[in-house]
Amino acid sequence: MATTRNAKAHWEGSLLEGAGQVSLESSNLGTFDVTWAARSQEANGKTSPEELIAAAHSTCFSMALSHALAGAGNPAESIDTAAHVTFQPGEGITGIKLEVNGKVPGITAEQFADFAEDAKKNCPVSQALTGTTITLDVTFTA
Repeated sequence: MATTRNAKAHWEGSLLEGAGQVSLESSNLGTFDVTWAARSQEANGKTSPEELIAAAHSTCFSMALSHALAGAGNPAESIDTAAHVTFQPGEGITGIKLEVNGKVPGITAEQFADFAEDAKKNCPVSQALTGTTITLDVTFTA
């Protein structure tokens, strides 16, 4: 069964002087302020499209990796993923770095790295972001 999730954005003013909000409509978890300065300089308590992409990517990757490991008979005790989305004004998103640390009994670090590479390529958010370079750093706890 397909699902659709919804968010809304409202913006007032020019790009450089304006401001807006993005609201998470499906979950109703909140409304978050956005500005150009928060996107291109320091966040200062506001979010950006890149931060929202990082949240989506780190979550999707963790879910895909967890699913693959469990499907192979080695469920993870824990998977911790950070996503770093780089934005360059005038160019756009120039790269995404995923960092994952997993604790998975019964497999080797090399096997975990293979599962992680597969999740990087095949999680739905990675597939949606194929227009940018995605790198992966893996650490492992047996």
